[in-house]
Amino acid sequence: MQNPVPHIIAGHTFWVFPERCLFWEEQNTLIVADLHFGKVGHFRKSGIAVPQDIYKADLQRLMAMLYFCKADRLIIVGDFTHSSLNKELDLFIKWRKDFSLLHIDLVKGNHDILADNWYKEANVALHEWELKMNGFLFRHENKRKKQKEHPDVVYTFTGHVHPAYLMKAPGRQSLKFPCFYFAKEHCILPAFSRFTGMYKVIPAKGETVYIITPAELLKIG
Repeated sequence: MQNPVPHIIAGHTFWVFPERCLFWEEQNTLIVADLHFGKVGHFRKSGIAVPQDIYKADLQRLMAMLYFCKADRLIIVGDFTHSSLNKELDLFIKWRKDFSLLHIDLVKGNHDILADNWYKEANVALHEWELKMNGFLFRHENKRKKQKEHPDVVYTFTGHVHPAYLMKAPGRQSLKFPCFYFAKEHCILPAFSRFTGMYKVIPAKGETVYIITPAELLKIG
């Protein structure tokens, strides 16, 4: 496991992990986005031969981070699940029983379409649009038509975009890596699932990006 990097916002420490999650030290809370659990099963059901180990690896990585951080709470910033029910989500229910004392909050994303009773069975607290906690706001995405004024909020965390940074090399070569994108008033988290697409972001002056490479976290800005 690579070493995390501390990122300070309004006096709070958010540890940036290359495992594609944040740990909020003051609240003993792990923060993730875009797990897309069930996506592999959805593709396999459609006849696309995606290795099933991808989902199991994501679930094991989540479990490892919860153990490592000794987190009491997990905030999922949308797209916890991907589509309709399948066997992968049955596996999550079994996994959940091993973490029965963990409080899980889900700010629903556009892929979270399961019936509310499934999330209830999984012991997941649902938030339809946003979760506000100790001056911080959690949303899956910032839709203008749903914007609300929160004068007491100092920073917002979102997902949805699956941000990535394009690193260029000599000879017109380039590689795209997932990243954390910290703008002035909000952070876009990388997709926790490795089975997702990526959207290139270009940080402006004063913004910070943490690039997740196989070797280390690289800070830009």
